[in-house]
Amino acid sequence: MSAAFEMLPESHPAMVVDPARTPHDIAIREQPTPQPSPGSVVVRVLAVPVLSYTGAVLAGQVPAYSYPHAFVPGGSAIARVVAVGTDATIVTPGALVYVDSFVHARDDPSSRFISGLFSGFSAGSIKLMHGEWRDSTYARFCRAPLESCHLLDEERLLGPPEKGGLGLAVEDLAYINGLMVPFGGLRDVGLKPGERLLVAPATGPFGSAAVHLGLALGASSVTVMGRNQDVLAQLKAKGGSMGRVRTVTIRGDVEAETADILAHGGPVDVYLDISSPLAAKSTHLRSGILSVGYQGRISFMGGQLEDIAVPLHHFMHYCVQLKGRFMYESADVRAMIKLVEAGIIKLGKAGGIQTHKFALEHFQQAFESAAKAEFMTYTVLCP
Repeated sequence: MSAAFEMLPESHPAMVVDPARTPHDIAIREQPTPQPSPGSVVVRVLAVPVLSYTGAVLAGQVPAYSYPHAFVPGGSAIARVVAVGTDATIVTPGALVYVDSFVHARDDPSSRFISGLFSGFSAGSIKLMHGEWRDSTYARFCRAPLESCHLLDEERLLGPPEKGGLGLAVEDLAYINGLMVPFGGLRDVGLKPGERLLVAPATGPFGSAAVHLGLALGASSVTVMGRNQDVLAQLKAKGGSMGRVRTVTIRGDVEAETADILAHGGPVDVYLDISSPLAAKSTHLRSGILSVGYQGRISFMGGQLEDIAVPLHHFMHYCVQLKGRFMYESADVRAMIKLVEAGIIKLGKAGGIQTHKFALEHFQQAFESAAKAEFMTYTVLCP
């Protein structure tokens, strides 16, 4: 028998995507309300992010993203626990939780998928997303894996500053999702306080989030590469009067770009690359690698679909470590929540992050808002 916080209704509103049509049919429909079972939690969704490419993916315009027929999309969410299965021990009805959308198979950690967005690469991940965990968080209620629900200190996060709280709004917490991908890469290569960090490209949502993290985690300097001069200027301003953020323009000249990076205090200790699939021939990949110093570390998190040539002599001579990282681990989520609760990583107005929120039925406006989001702005649905 499950424990419940409130009576679950028979049905609830949810976004349903049907890929049988072109463009895909996307509509809000009444769906049977999910029920808890062992190993699962039913939550009332409060705020869930809309990524810049969510609308395009769900419309079938990005073929690389696979997902089931007639499913409920979504992503990582801030939610209230409504009911739990019999095996829950510390996750209880009424608790505020972060529901992580990056799901691992319990018997095979290499089978991973992004709930509500991408079925993953293996037969196991496809089986899970097309079966047991088909429906995600663009809905009033959602059934999620128990281990995906991370407890949040509601009093600390949402409480007023005069009572020791951070004074955040629920929708502010949704930006944890925006930080998790670059955080996974930075943790994977062990960025330490005082080290020099290079982020390239840095002008997109993930790159900007990486700069936000690098500064909060104590990097002595963050060098950012990109082509958008307006965003580069805004990133530089985040470094404050101490000039901790330095900018380098990607202009198609490896030698010049490398010299520009090295001019900002010498070789970097960590290089986080989060390139788009179109960046395989961009010069920043090689200039970034050549700017990494002795025993430096590189995290490749981008979506490049083509092989790239790497300067092997530089890796060997400078003992450089290269690691690939797809998303992050569960331990990274717990570490992120602790840093946010401590006020080290700032969200909302304190972090310079503006959030645009929409009701579930206004999802098309939310898709449009996210697609044209400006620097350090975030879009969420509030079902």
